[in-house]
Parts: sequence; structure tokens; C-alpha cells
Amino acid sequence: MKHFFTFLFSLLILSASATPIDQLLERIDRGASKKFKVEIVKNTSRQDFFEIGQAGNRVAIKANTWVNAAVGINWYLKYYCGIHLSWNQMQAHLPATLPRVEKTERHETNLTLRYDFNYCTFSYSMAFWDWARWEREIDWMALHGVNLPLAIVGEECVWRNMLLKLGYSEEEIGRFIAGPAFLAWWEMNNLEGWGGPLPLSWYARQEKLQKLILKRMKEYGMHPVLPGYCGMMPHDAKERLNLNVTDGGLWNGYQRPANLLPTDPRFNEIATLYYQELTRLYGKSDYYSMDPFHESNDDASIDYAEAGRQLMRAMKAVNPKAVWVVQGWTENPRPQMVDDMKAGDLLVLDLFSECRPMFGAPSIWQRKEGYKQHPWLFCLLENFGANVGLHGRMDQLLANFHLASSQFAEHLKGIGFTMEGSENNPIMFELMSELPWRQGQVKKEDWVKAYVKARYGADHPAVQQAWQILANSIYNCPVGNNQQGPHESIFCGRPTLNNFQASSWSKMRNYYDPDDTRKAAQLMASVATEYKGNNNFEYDLVDIVRQALADQARIQYHRVIAAYKAFSRKQFDKEAKRFMDMLHLQDRLLGTRSEFRLGHWIEAARQCGSNSEESNLYEWNARVQITTWGNRTCADEGGLRDYAHKEWQGLLKDFYAKRWEAYFKALAGQMEQATQPQPDMLGSGVNSNKTASELFAMALPQEVKLDYYALEEPWTLLHNPYSARPEGDVVAIVNDIIKFISYE
Repeated sequence: MKHFFTFLFSLLILSASATPIDQLLERIDRGASKKFKVEIVKNTSRQDFFEIGQAGNRVAIKANTWVNAAVGINWYLKYYCGIHLSWNQMQAHLPATLPRVEKTERHETNLTLRYDFNYCTFSYSMAFWDWARWEREIDWMALHGVNLPLAIVGEECVWRNMLLKLGYSEEEIGRFIAGPAFLAWWEMNNLEGWGGPLPLSWYARQEKLQKLILKRMKEYGMHPVLPGYCGMMPHDAKERLNLNVTDGGLWNGYQRPANLLPTDPRFNEIATLYYQELTRLYGKSDYYSMDPFHESNDDASIDYAEAGRQLMRAMKAVNPKAVWVVQGWTENPRPQMVDDMKAGDLLVLDLFSECRPMFGAPSIWQRKEGYKQHPWLFCLLENFGANVGLHGRMDQLLANFHLASSQFAEHLKGIGFTMEGSENNPIMFELMSELPWRQGQVKKEDWVKAYVKARYGADHPAVQQAWQILANSIYNCPVGNNQQGPHESIFCGRPTLNNFQASSWSKMRNYYDPDDTRKAAQLMASVATEYKGNNNFEYDLVDIVRQALADQARIQYHRVIAAYKAFSRKQFDKEAKRFMDMLHLQDRLLGTRSEFRLGHWIEAARQCGSNSEESNLYEWNARVQITTWGNRTCADEGGLRDYAHKEWQGLLKDFYAKRWEAYFKALAGQMEQATQPQPDMLGSGVNSNKTASELFAMALPQEVKLDYYALEEPWTLLHNPYSARPEGDVVAIVNDIIKFISYE
């Protein structure tokens, strides 16, 4: 007991006097802060810097900000200690004596703004995070140089307070504000109410959480980007408040909110009310995020220039120094809205710089004049829908970043992570985070080699070979391929005779040989016993083998369909069984890691509730988002179903497997039916008047038409438990899979 109180007292002393970096180091490994000497010094230039050196027995870190000091800590841990901190591992055991720094190492950058998050990230990945998870994320951000994070948790609290003051009832507000798994699209003016109404306890929870988030971000010296007001109002605001609004129309089947026109006499009043509530809850900011008229066609009735002026005026009234942060995405920012704005008042996020840059580089979204006088950030989007899958555009990322830094550098102010979903493909985010700090053009092969050694803390030729194969295949999506995120798993799509992509908008195109991922998986598996217990290795092992199995299952799917089209019933049964065996093997493999288990998502959702009714609502939100994404209209006609599909244990066997079983059963039924006497054989003559082309079409294999939504919706309404606790021996299961997919 005495030792416990001594430890508790030391923690209290540390928390009272320690710097943000001391506290970060203690969260990484207890006692680690004593092994470093961290000093914040002013830089005479406008550049950011960090320096790694030696001060007696301690490693010396110098930097001009706390965030840059954290980057220096991360750089030292990776490249001197072989310790890689990432989403799957944010704690480590540091050596008792740290490796000495024999020669001081200094890194500088003039890319001083480093942004994090897409609105979608807050729903696809972070919808149900608690403070413990957010604390780890903010540490990750600091270690990776982020100093400009989007901070929109609890925005719904601002809107509730504002609408109450405008005379809306709690019931009306509940029909407007979306549920927790869909708040991002409500915030982006895409939909109203879906997933709600939110319980009052949710608002209290999120307000408290946002205040903790903002406090920690500011302790690090970060500049949180708060959500500004861009004119959104409930779609009934014209009748309800006699406001001059544009009809939001529909977004993939959902009712969109209305847009309050800037010429409305009450625009300034409502914008002021919004900012008053925002400031009262969360304080003022130097940056506000606004994306007016997001993903909408041009409307001749809107004066976009005046809209821009009014939005800027309302924001500046709160903080004259504030900067408007806007996403460079499809039509936004509309030139007519921002061309006349003063340089420095607007900061543009070039959202998809690694594939569809708008800053002036060649692409299908090229703006030849870029963003003109406005500062902008080079951003990595990488992931859509938080889909699971290995994916990257390494050569494109490096080439476009070099182009931006050399030919378009006049207004380039930094970088950004703008993924729709996080906690995936750590190699791509690690590469992106280092680019501002490295001089000259990075050579991919050399960087990957150093990354692999740092990530596992050990080196092996087989592992290096595996990663070089991946870096030159699945992580090297080429120019001209505009697909949205990873190559989607065959397991996750609604079955058809011509399955390819799982979601509606992925724009998938084949660009790598599936034998490459199989070869990489075989190489990783060949040394898995040597790396047993290495957390980073085992995470990557599961992810790479998962990808290889999914890729081989796509080949197996074509064997099933070929047997069906060939009318080979026995072969069809054999091939269909093998496909289903692969699906269930995938489920077993993913069950060995909590990150790939449905339970980590469902448990987090349920834990947000203060009673069973609330927990059930949040679980329903969680289940719907990753499957149907909406009701029948939005799922089927709107095309939203499976947009956020996941290769997760539990979801594979209980959701995707049921669709495939029903489909294969229907195909088998067709084959059985074809062997039975047809009506014409019995003299009915029902086909006697059909044309030759109609008879030919009848002879072709017929697509099965199943009501998939009717199969899917019941699962979203269930409350059967899913555990986040990993199960099974990862090495043993991997070896079973390698034997299975090595079969020809």
C-alpha cells in the first residue's frame, strides 16, 4: 500500500509540473520522461525545426514548439530504437539505457501547418470514441507533427442550443440532428435526422468530451479548427422561421437541410447566434472550417460571391484574425465565392493531392491557376468509408509532393491527413508525415527499407522482400487509376454474376497481380514464428494475409461462376464450398486481432449509452452505417449500401456469408430447375411466339434477383453480442491459410 501511495504521489507531482512532452513520454512508457531532456527554443527563421542530440546520459530534443519536439521524439524512437508508435500500438517498452546520439541530427521545414481529419473521419472511425481513445489519438497527432486538427466533436450541442433559442422544440431538433454514426453528413449539409433522435445524455457526453479534447490540443500548442457557420438550416426553415432559404433537395435519397441565403435580412442574426453558442461552449478559434454548398450543383439563384463575403464577415466578427478553412473538393471552393477574398483569410485543403490534385498539377480535377492568391495544404486522402484493405499511391504521392514543393510552392503552407477513415495502412501516413521534414526527393525503396526496420525493431531479408513487393504493387496505384481507396474485398459486395467492386462509387480498376499479395503473405508467414509476440509484425501479418486471401477469393469466385455457366453442378458445389471456406477462414484470421473484430465497434457504441435503450440506438447506428447505410431507398436507389463495408470478424460470418449462401443456393436452384421438364415440353406452347433473340436470351445464364435489403435489414436490428477480445493463435491460423491459398 505504501508503494501505491508513493506512485500516486509521484503521478500527481508529474501532472502538476510536467511539460506536455513529459506527460506524453510517461503515457508511452512509465519513467520514459527521465531519459530525455526536452528544450523549447525560438527559431530565428519562420521555419519549424527539431533537433536530436545527446545531453550526458539523456537524449536531448530541441524544437521550437511542443508538437515539433514530439516529432523529434518519434523520429528518435523509430530510427534509433526501432520503436514504431502507431494506431495499433501507442505504448512501448523503452530500453533501460537509450541508444546514444553520436552526431546531432537537425530537421527543418517551412511547411508549418499540418492538418488532420476529414469530416467523415468523425463518423466512420471516431463516432463512439471515449476520452481514453481520444487521448491516444491526440498523442499520435503530436508525434506525427499535426498542429492544425479539425475539432468538431460536440457540434450538435451548439446546434441544439441555437435551435432552442430560435423556437424549435426538442422533438423538432431530434428530427433534424442525425444519429452518432451519421453526424458527419449532417454537418456537411447532406442529410437530416437519420440515426436520431439523440438522447439528452448524448449532448452532455459530447460537450464534456470536446472540452477535454480542446484542452489537450491546446496544451500541445495545436490550433483546433472549429466548425464555422455556412448557412445550414432545417429544411422547413422557410415556413418555420420565415427565412429565405434554398431547397436542399435530396442527397442519395435523404432530405438535405436548406441553405440560408446571405441576402436574407436575418442571416447575420442567425450566424451571430451560432457563433455565440459555439464560443460559449468551446471558446474562440483562429481557424474555422466551412464548406458551403458541399457536393451540390451550381444554383443560379445564389450569389456565391455575396455568400462568401457574408460567411467571412460573420467569422471575422468573432475573431478578426481567424482564417476560413475550406476543402478543395469537386466544385469547392467555387472561384466566384473566393476570388475576391484577401490573401491569408482563406486556407484551402487540397483534399486528394496524391490522386486528383486541384492545386495546378495535372489531374482530372486540375485547376490550372490552382487556388490563385490563397494559401493551401497538400493533403493525403488515402481511404474512403474506412474500408479495410492495403492501399496506397506511393509513387504518385512522392511525385506530386515534389511537384507541389518545387513548382507550386508559392502558396503551399503545409500538409494534411484528410482520410475518410483512419486506423489503416500506417505505412502511408508515416510516409506522409515525414515528407515535410526530409530534404530533396525521397527514394521510395530506401524509405520503405528504413520503415520496415523501424516498425518491427528487427530486420529480416524475407520481411524486406515482402514489403518491397507490396510497395511496387498494391501500394503503388498508378496515375490514371482514380479508384477511391483500397481494392474492395470480394466477400463484402452483394453477390452477382459479375462481382467486382463492393460499393457504388469506388471506381475500382485492377492494377496489381494478386500473386504479389500472396507472395508477400508467404514471405511474412515464413518468419512469423521468429516475430511471435511482436505486436506491429502480427498486426501487419494479419492485414497482409487477409489481403492475400481476399485476392485469391476473387479468383475463386470466378471459378464458381465458371462452373455455374458451364452447367457443371458437381464442380459448382465444390467451388462454391471452397469460396465459403475461404470466407470463414478470413473470419477466423481477423478474429485474432481486436482491430479487425466487429466487437470493437459494437462494444464502443453500446458503451456510449447510459441505459439499454440508448445503447440499442447507438448499436443500431453502428450496424447500419457499415452495412445498408440507410433505409431501403437510400441503400438501393441511393446506392449507399456497403459504402462503409468492413472485412471484420463477425461481420463476415454473420452478414456477408448469409448473402453469399443465399446467392449460391439460388444459382444451384436454377441449375436444378433447368433439369426439370419445361412448360413447352408438356405441349403448352408458351414460348411458341417468342423471337429468336428472346429464345437466345432465355438460353443464357440468368442473373438471380434477390431482395438483398430484406436479407440485410434484420441483422441491423439485432443485439447479439460481439466481443472485441482476440481469439486464436495467429501464427497457426496464418499457416493454415498459406497452405490453403498455395493450392493450385
